[in-house]
Amino acid sequence: MAQQQTSPDEVVLGQETDGARVVTLNRPRQLNGISDRVVYLLAQFLEKWEKDDDAKLVIFKGAGRAFSAGGDLKMFYEGKSDDSCLEVVYRMYWLCYHIHTYKKTTVALVNGLVMGGGAAMVAPLKFAVVTEKTIFATPEASVGLHTDCSFSYIHSRLPGYLGEYLALTGARLNAKEMISAGLATHFVSSEKLEELEKRLLNLDSCDESAVRAVIEEFSTDVQPDEDSLLNKLSTINKCFSAETVEDIIKAFESEASIDGNQWIAPVIKGLRRSSPTALKITLRSIREGRKQSLPECLTKEFRLTMNILRQVVNGDVYEGIRALSIDKDNAPKWNPATLEEVKNEDIDRVFQPFSPEHELQVPSDDSDRWSGKYENTVYAKASQ
Repeated sequence: MAQQQTSPDEVVLGQETDGARVVTLNRPRQLNGISDRVVYLLAQFLEKWEKDDDAKLVIFKGAGRAFSAGGDLKMFYEGKSDDSCLEVVYRMYWLCYHIHTYKKTTVALVNGLVMGGGAAMVAPLKFAVVTEKTIFATPEASVGLHTDCSFSYIHSRLPGYLGEYLALTGARLNAKEMISAGLATHFVSSEKLEELEKRLLNLDSCDESAVRAVIEEFSTDVQPDEDSLLNKLSTINKCFSAETVEDIIKAFESEASIDGNQWIAPVIKGLRRSSPTALKITLRSIREGRKQSLPECLTKEFRLTMNILRQVVNGDVYEGIRALSIDKDNAPKWNPATLEEVKNEDIDRVFQPFSPEHELQVPSDDSDRWSGKYENTVYAKASQ
């Protein structure tokens, strides 16, 4: 018998059925954006279930037409004058670490938009089921942020320089492309998704092989369409392997003049609309991620997010949020306005390590996987 753990109007719902557990992001009108309350409840459910010997399988899904469109940008905008968002930022990165290292079998059922921080709840899972309605993107640079929530780790491990391309351009992938790139594992038609979930909930055994067998009953082998950007990897690799953002755009513009490369012009136009500072931070972060472990990537990304929100260099993130979500004029005024004006020393400042007590402290062993570290940080003490 299913047991609902929270009220129907809560932003995250938890359900327990025999050995299966289901967590549902339940802000459909906000495209399941990730707020402080969402982060808190997700951590509560996942901690409880990881410690529960009866819990064998954890399913992630989103209500409505999105899995999750990522972080709640208005939350950051409203807290720009103080450090009110820093606790949720810390907890989100901490949660990312746990999702990557979760000890139970995990399945994401992704039927709609999955972006940014929402995608960080999909790509690391053992099984990520996508449908013809799924759209993936990491568009943070376009609003003055950086590719965050573990994506300097994930993107830097995609084929060739696809990760740099996705991070800098905010390009969208469909389900077929996600599977081909390794960001999802199975394609299932949306009309079969509810039946698949029921089968998973009623499994006698929730071990990994049994879960895989059920998903494969419903899944279809797919390949990217002929015009997919994944069939343009040779061009992407040639251009996005360049050392700087300026060199990437220059190489890309050169390729745009070749017959058959008409797809490049609108991509370049989009690049030029993004925050120059955010583009440079993002490229450096992905490049560093190629040589960093997951904890190192998360520690670095947390540092970048904190410094960007604190306007250590500029206020581009708030200008980007204003243009996209507040005034909705889609006309951000970046500072500085061009790549050439961005100073290397300013980028260095954003990457500068914090003092040890201010750094992200992911658990070092199983004894404090969930609650042993955070409460001893300056962020936790400041929020008490």
